[in-house]
Amino acid sequence: MTATHELPAIAIIGAGPSGLAMVRWLNAKGLKAVVFEAADGLGGQWNPAGAHTATWPGMRTNTSRVMTAFSDMDHPEGTPVYPTREQMHAYLQAYADRFDLAGAIRFGCRVEGLARKEGGWRLDWRTEQGSQSARFERVIVATGRQIKAEVPQILGLDGFSGRLGTRHTSAYDGPADWQDASVLVAGCSISALEIAAELAHHADRVTVAYRRQRYVLPKQIVGVPTDHVMFTRVAALMAEKFPPEAVAEGLKAQVLKVAGNPADWGAQVPHDNVFAAGITQSQGFLPAVSEGRIATRPWIERIEGDTVRFADGSAERVDGLLFGTGYTLSLPFLAPEIAETLQLDPVGMDLFAQTFHPDLPGLAFVGLYELLGPYLPVLELQARWVAETLARPELLPAGEQMAQAIAATPPEFKRPPAVPMNALAVIFARLLGAEPAFGDWPRLERALAVGPLSPASFRLSGPDAQDDAPARTAAAAAAFGHIVSDALTPEEQGMLGALAAE
Repeated sequence: MTATHELPAIAIIGAGPSGLAMVRWLNAKGLKAVVFEAADGLGGQWNPAGAHTATWPGMRTNTSRVMTAFSDMDHPEGTPVYPTREQMHAYLQAYADRFDLAGAIRFGCRVEGLARKEGGWRLDWRTEQGSQSARFERVIVATGRQIKAEVPQILGLDGFSGRLGTRHTSAYDGPADWQDASVLVAGCSISALEIAAELAHHADRVTVAYRRQRYVLPKQIVGVPTDHVMFTRVAALMAEKFPPEAVAEGLKAQVLKVAGNPADWGAQVPHDNVFAAGITQSQGFLPAVSEGRIATRPWIERIEGDTVRFADGSAERVDGLLFGTGYTLSLPFLAPEIAETLQLDPVGMDLFAQTFHPDLPGLAFVGLYELLGPYLPVLELQARWVAETLARPELLPAGEQMAQAIAATPPEFKRPPAVPMNALAVIFARLLGAEPAFGDWPRLERALAVGPLSPASFRLSGPDAQDDAPARTAAAAAAFGHIVSDALTPEEQGMLGALAAE
């Protein structure tokens, strides 16, 4: 084992969006870190050459360019509403260049162990030259949530004999392999539906099977990106104040208004409660179903050779199976004692504000949650908060307070299938002291209430406030012709009034 010396006191595992935001904000607080990245380049999922990338050539984001950015840097002029994988990778590379982050990254370093050592943490990693180890005072795990693909156990799956075999959507690399084939896509995730919609233009037949029919939002609503309309501050605040049943009814009404009921398009019937059903997104899936280019089925009961039998008794012969069934949380390098303390399982772990554990001081986890909606604004807020607590430890709640918060969390909320991005963004912004108060910004009240939670809106006040943040917040809200007037509508006035009422 070779000991490595003269390293900063802080280590970050992963150079994807979380790790890049983390080292950028540590630098801003005068704190130096070293980033360990297994791949030969940065970008995480957006790195086409990364071993764990689940993206494919020409793939586009399902969140808008305004909301798929950090607060310090917009996408270049001319970027489409939904950037491609290649444009996202270029954006992250430009971000690293702008803030001189590459010098902190050690590429080709695969972390294999993390354990306690002498009041700090021992990190073990492997390079082409062999194994190395060092002690750090602080370690930040930013490896990402979508690493280990999940394929469900299905009777007969191992014996599937279709000519194209089985694979997870994380291994999908475009429609060429599926040309003129009969394809079964299993799952109702965004990736599953987006891939099915793409294959509907190339394959001979596309069928989608899922355990439950989710409500399906389009990527744009009357020309406005859905993430500008659905993930608002008002929605997050109302979800905190009102009973879950009332919030579910309100959300369902909004979804039906902009997207309709999947059953009316010819898909399966979703659960009446929108939270029980879940929400997914795809611009082309429901239209393809209504046109007969995609068939939908309930979940798979068993597989017999190249024949798939479904729970409703129907059956279909297929050439290939694609599983869009998500990912399990995988942190194999954690020492067993750490994993046990965290109550780590394939779905999640026990953390205060998705970040810290009171019994693991000096260890933080960034970006290891599953979000519904844009990631980058939330990742940046979390990174800013972590950096702030490392620069000013008195800002971090006491261990007892964190333990009480973890214990008080109802079991059903400890491992949610996905967290709405606006809910988590508001939580991190409050912890950071960067959540703008409506009353402090009367000209921006409407933009802040019902406009997008743009990254710039979290630079209005608190640490690292920017002089141009008001103008950039207004511009983000007005993008695509969305919030172009300061005047609240009667409906919006009613929502704000309901929030203000005791």
